[in-house]
Amino acid sequence: MTSTSHGNPPPTWVDPQPSPLLLLLGNGSDTGSERGVDCPGALPAPSDPGLVERARAAKAALGDRVFVLGHHYQRDEVVEFADVTGDSFKLAREAAARPQAEFIVFCGVHFMAESADILTADHQSVVLPDLAAGCSMADMAGIDQVESAWQTLADAGLADTTVPVTYMNSSAAIKAFTGRHGGTVCTSSNAETSLRWAFESAERVLFLPDQHLGRNTAVMGLGMSLADCVVFDPRKPGGGVTPEQLRDARMVLWRGHCSVHGRFTADSVDEIREQVPDVNVIVHPECRYEVASRADVVGSTEGIIKTLTAAEPGSAWAIGTELNLVKRLAREHPDKQISFLDKTVCYCSTMNRIDLPHFTWAMESLAQGRLINQITVDDDTAHWARVALDRMLALPGV
Repeated sequence: MTSTSHGNPPPTWVDPQPSPLLLLLGNGSDTGSERGVDCPGALPAPSDPGLVERARAAKAALGDRVFVLGHHYQRDEVVEFADVTGDSFKLAREAAARPQAEFIVFCGVHFMAESADILTADHQSVVLPDLAAGCSMADMAGIDQVESAWQTLADAGLADTTVPVTYMNSSAAIKAFTGRHGGTVCTSSNAETSLRWAFESAERVLFLPDQHLGRNTAVMGLGMSLADCVVFDPRKPGGGVTPEQLRDARMVLWRGHCSVHGRFTADSVDEIREQVPDVNVIVHPECRYEVASRADVVGSTEGIIKTLTAAEPGSAWAIGTELNLVKRLAREHPDKQISFLDKTVCYCSTMNRIDLPHFTWAMESLAQGRLINQITVDDDTAHWARVALDRMLALPGV
């Protein structure tokens, strides 16, 4: 996107260039990013337009029996059918607020559908159109790994003075672990509130699974130093840290990250400031500290949307979050100059597994009386995960 001065007509959106590696879904990785970051490159070609009418017919046949939730990172062809759009926590709460709906079709990823199942009634069924729609961040913390990490803290005599706090972007098993050990869940918008609550009764926090959200919140929100944070790597003996380092730390950060937000770099921020005069840089708190600390605004997905909606006409913004959302915001706010912070294309590959063919298949199956791809959480896990979620819901401002 070329720059323009305020007052001139805003430029037309220009897609970022494909990755020089020409990565496609599930094919390759970007060696310039953090380990585990895959970039799908250009989005697959649009689905057959004939599927739209089939999906509409299936939804009309189901009527009030179905409630469709669409995450902000979904492609437009899916968001078109959503009864509500939002971030993961908003959508889970919306599902719980629709007890009359027999089916909750969750167009998101697996951990989101799990949360919806936990928060909805027994007579409701949560459906994920593609069971392969997972979350790389959530997958970076397995329950066995977390149990082992907690044992490491116990062996160092620190478990009794540590409270676990897990991000919504985690499995139901991790949320249940947090509930059993007196901890809570947080979102990107209330992480600071959740951490302040935790530190009322603990000397340190085990923060799961996104190290960047934990570090950014601790340092930029709570005024800690980077030295107060240590990174626990579950792939290394003892987490790669000594008992003394754990004892001195206030934030024990799990070595996890978002495969999309981890792509943004400090150079991305510096380059956009050179290219676009008076640009406002707004990034998600899952970005790395060196990116968040250079930004003008750090905000959750919902926070980014609200900020852009309230921004003055003619203002310039570079957004560091998933590209589907950035492109949507650019269309919805033609009076503002909106740029993608990264110069290469990178969608959330797992989120984009929910496409129109999968959605149509799920809706038609339900309309024909076949319950497919149901997401269920066992009773014990659901109970303790709900304990952790309820602790969060009891926090002020949630």
